[in-house]
Amino acid sequence: MTLAIAVHLVEHDPLWGERAQSLMAMLAPLNPPLLRLYHVGSTAIPGILAKPVIDIVGVASSMAALDAAADDVRALGLGWHGEFGVDGRRFCTLDAPAAAGADAPRERIANFHFYATGSRHIKLQVAFRDYLRAHGDVAAAYADEKRRIRALHPDDSVAYSAEKGPFIRAVLDKALAWHSDDPL
Repeated sequence: MTLAIAVHLVEHDPLWGERAQSLMAMLAPLNPPLLRLYHVGSTAIPGILAKPVIDIVGVASSMAALDAAADDVRALGLGWHGEFGVDGRRFCTLDAPAAAGADAPRERIANFHFYATGSRHIKLQVAFRDYLRAHGDVAAAYADEKRRIRALHPDDSVAYSAEKGPFIRAVLDKALAWHSDDPL
């Protein structure tokens, strides 16, 4: 089963922050094991081109506790996809309800990346977000890179995400050096 969807990029929508807050509120029944939530990804960076899919990082007390709550996660309407290529992550998705009788793929609303407290992946995603928020020139370069990659992989969001890797890794080195050492 592939989770690839067409790559649809749009200009920044100021309502994305409110949508992220609503999605995080939807997860309230999962506290615990979820302890903290962060709106990350391009929809969390004002002014940047993005897929209109909200990314949320959730910090869990432990992976065992989160795995034990998998049925509760599914009861909220989220698809549970396990690690999905990232060690120590539980990847979940939320898609819009299918129209009655429609055979078309459902529209993705949000991606949820759940990690155990202390996971380095939490800081990576928050540092990247914060660095781009503070460095408009880097955010603009990232938007240009996203346009280039969409032209290469217009119908494969998984390949699109993989192709962004080198740019993201180069920025992450700077972002981690720049970001505060405060624990997340």
